[in-house]
Amino acid sequence: MHDAIVIGAGAAGMMAAITAAQNGRRVLLLEKNDRPGRKLRITGKGRCNVTNDCGPLDVIQAATSNGRFLYSCVHGFSPADTMAFFEGLGVPLKTERGNRVFPVSDNAQDIVDALVRDCEALGVELRTGCPVAEIRTDDGAVRSVRLKNGEEIAAPHVLIACGGSSYPTTGSDGSGVRLARRLGHTITPIVPSLVPLEVAGEDCPAMQGLSLRNVGVQVEDTLRKKTVFNDFGELLFTHFGLSGPTVLRASAHMREMSPRRYRIHIDLKPALSAEQLDARLLRDLEKNKNRLFCNSLGELLPSKLIPVAVRRLGASADMRCNSLTREQRRRFGALLKDFIFEITGFRPISEAIVTCGGVDVREVDPKTMESKKVPGLFFAGEVLDLDAYTGGFNLQIAFSTGYAAGNHI
Repeated sequence: MHDAIVIGAGAAGMMAAITAAQNGRRVLLLEKNDRPGRKLRITGKGRCNVTNDCGPLDVIQAATSNGRFLYSCVHGFSPADTMAFFEGLGVPLKTERGNRVFPVSDNAQDIVDALVRDCEALGVELRTGCPVAEIRTDDGAVRSVRLKNGEEIAAPHVLIACGGSSYPTTGSDGSGVRLARRLGHTITPIVPSLVPLEVAGEDCPAMQGLSLRNVGVQVEDTLRKKTVFNDFGELLFTHFGLSGPTVLRASAHMREMSPRRYRIHIDLKPALSAEQLDARLLRDLEKNKNRLFCNSLGELLPSKLIPVAVRRLGASADMRCNSLTREQRRRFGALLKDFIFEITGFRPISEAIVTCGGVDVREVDPKTMESKKVPGLFFAGEVLDLDAYTGGFNLQIAFSTGYAAGNHI
């Protein structure tokens, strides 16, 4: 008989299995896919942003929901512990911009292989191609797991670490949430987080593929009449709307999505004040006074953005620089400092980096990750209502919650 069954051989599940085995537990690790770590292999664009080289409090502050729940587990297994763990397994790491930590090889497979090797070395029994149909209980406590092929496996402890609902082709398809719901757990609504945004109209498709660096991005909640996000960085125009690092971060603050509730304000020239930008425009117009206005902006704006900006100003395609009025010039400057897009919705959850929502953390012990409703049932990783910004924080949450669960099984 096994002491524990871990459902899901991802970051959280393998960390929990390793930790429990280190404590002498006989662990069975079940994975529905044909091999472990499928989602882990594509994280960080295949490079695997393992963690963030920061303190525990920084991880907690990076959480966009239920950060206080993480206090105990992140202090118990911190980013420094994660880095020491992988380097101890023979995976050298490096720290890049924003304190993002990657394997030196830039290969996520090295992280997966290290976890699998450690599981094998500790005697964890890994079975792939084993989707779980049901967790069975006796007198309210965990008794066994029934696989979809009908096989029933007994164990007094079961950990659900199946991930959220993003990237369903990797196995992260919401199955863990369904198992938890059947056992009486409350599930907070599942919505995309760190996801591209859709915008109606022709402007974004006209600029498809254009990446802007060092722009200001502000999100306005028009219903609450307040700014909910303010950042600086890179964004990308796509055929459907907006993407890129700042947009993904912004999406985490747009939880109550409805068409046109949120507006994104882009400052295309954050290094220039309105007065400095007006002076720059005045110089450019004077230098090109006999040229078409739309042909005089090449030093100021990317070529794909120029026709969109000129159209938004309401200027005709054949307007010359010397016919642009002072009022038009100032309106154009104001337009570049506040380039607005109305958001119509999120892209599908299958395109989200992580999901927001999941097992309500109020029903889980934050020190042990054990269910408060079903003795012997544990949770770790994205199946919980926990998510954070990009930068290695979500994987750190997976490792920290997995470690806490593994230690208390």
